[in-house]
Amino acid sequence: MTSHSSHRSDSSHSSPGGSRNAPVPADPPRDGASTAADRAGRVLRHALDEGLLTAREPVAGFLDTDGIRESVRSLHAAFAPVPEVLHTFAVKASSLVPVLRLLTGLGMGCEVASPGELRLALDAGCDPSRIVLDSPAKTREEIAEALALGVALNADNLDELDRIDALRPDGCASVVGLRVNPQVGGGSIGAMSTATATSKFGVALRDEGGREAVHRAFARRPWLTRLHAHVGSQGCPLDLIAEGVAETYRLAEEINERLGRRQVTSLDIGGGLPVNFDDDTVRPTYEDYTAALRAAAPGLFVGSYALVTEFGRSLLAKNGFIAARVEYAKQAGGRRIAVTHAGAQTATRTVLMPGSWPLRVGAFDAQGRPRTGPEVPQDIAGPCCFAGDVVAEARPLPVLGEGDHVVLYDTGAYYFSTPWAYNSLPRPAVHGYVLDGGTVRCAPVRDAQTLDEIAAESGARHADDLHTLR
Repeated sequence: MTSHSSHRSDSSHSSPGGSRNAPVPADPPRDGASTAADRAGRVLRHALDEGLLTAREPVAGFLDTDGIRESVRSLHAAFAPVPEVLHTFAVKASSLVPVLRLLTGLGMGCEVASPGELRLALDAGCDPSRIVLDSPAKTREEIAEALALGVALNADNLDELDRIDALRPDGCASVVGLRVNPQVGGGSIGAMSTATATSKFGVALRDEGGREAVHRAFARRPWLTRLHAHVGSQGCPLDLIAEGVAETYRLAEEINERLGRRQVTSLDIGGGLPVNFDDDTVRPTYEDYTAALRAAAPGLFVGSYALVTEFGRSLLAKNGFIAARVEYAKQAGGRRIAVTHAGAQTATRTVLMPGSWPLRVGAFDAQGRPRTGPEVPQDIAGPCCFAGDVVAEARPLPVLGEGDHVVLYDTGAYYFSTPWAYNSLPRPAVHGYVLDGGTVRCAPVRDAQTLDEIAAESGARHADDLHTLR
């Protein structure tokens, strides 16, 4: 019997729905382990042998560094015909300095959306000129810092442009853009759709007067040279994303024609390539995406505009997994429940929106070998103290018991890098790995959080201070 189960998701989840293009060094092909289950099993057995997963640290994340390199190569190859392109990584998808350092070394820049993410990008060694700051709520201090560093930024609204007017120093090296909302519609996950009629992001182009206001903003500011749009991510089909980019391209052409000069010189087309969570297949591919862009806006590829991309999930999701120990196995209402240490604190979206973010689950024994035997419906529950903390419901899997392990596939982006501190559960350790022939080699990415660190974050040094408020 199989040792992992696939939950079929909505079809829109799994089907097509700057600087010079940096060269990426050639690497040997990935190890011959052909499936995610094969790779996870080998890494899990190594982690158990080396004490990376124990009763004391019963959950951890693992990242396939060769897989990340392969994803980056695919992205660069798909955009190779574009004369000038800067590929940035959406830091929110993996806010881990070693991961950002690896990506920077592979020719990626960083897209950041907060002072914390900017700090992580800088600590990872990303040059400020290859960082793009996006956020709908930038403070004056954040804007001033970005402009002083030479970080590119995309204003989210017209009022923000007024702030930049006041803060932008003479000789500023920052490329400044304006985010627009092409209002082309949403995908199947509302929370992931950023080009709806009422989206909080960007200047709404189809609202009365919106397009003209954008024209006036560029006419007043010769230094405003970039347009930015991001239609959405998971649940958004490729034709919708491409139409949003095409509308942005058409607006740039309008602006330049009306001004009689090539003021808009670059387009930040965002990221948002959806990920297939149904099986091991990578679909859609970056080649699928660029084909959709060519059909919608062929002018993007002739070199009139430098391009910026902001991919995140699609680069890392399928290159990582979570492994967790089964602490208890029980029965309720005629159904088995495996209580594990991977729940809402790390798989937050899956627990809170299971219909939109289903994950495949692998079943392994205490030694990390694939579990075999008849499959029975089982709930895979997490450790959080609320009833909804269930990662998978009634999933057909070989029977799991205490000391076994579950693997949550395709969790290399967001899942273990942006944990939820519910119940003050510690953040899990994260490890990078490579499969080198018959050998597994691992390197630390993030240490497991200690109880002392949890106490410090929770104000332990101020324990007595409230007594002074009398």
